[in-house]
Amino acid sequence: MNEQVVFTWPVRVYFQDTDAGGVVYHASYVNFMERARTEWLRSCGYSNAGLMKEFGVMFVVRTMRLDYLKPALLDDMLLVTAQLSEIGRSRLSLRQSVCRANEVLTMGDVHLVCVSRDTFKPVRVPQALRLTME
Repeated sequence: MNEQVVFTWPVRVYFQDTDAGGVVYHASYVNFMERARTEWLRSCGYSNAGLMKEFGVMFVVRTMRLDYLKPALLDDMLLVTAQLSEIGRSRLSLRQSVCRANEVLTMGDVHLVCVSRDTFKPVRVPQALRLTME
């Protein structure tokens, strides 16, 4: 697997992402990271809907750890990254960040589990998808 590949996705901060003071609400970073992971998956050739339809699987968040370093503000243009750090039998680990220009605002480690769409039990990451990630 090529750990040097970092996927980036631009995100603008809207009023709905902030508190009354124009500071990005802590839970909004989770949404920003979800968007980047979704688009990263698309860059691998698959959509979430496509995985469910073609393989009967989906990825669910098992754990997420975020470090909030500096605040993002209303109207900021952010870059959100997603970088695969590990792939297991049914698990993906990604390192993510939210940056404003060259300034890292939030760092996160996200662990996803590939589960059956029908049973929600862990299943093997589809080989076709694994090949596009490694």
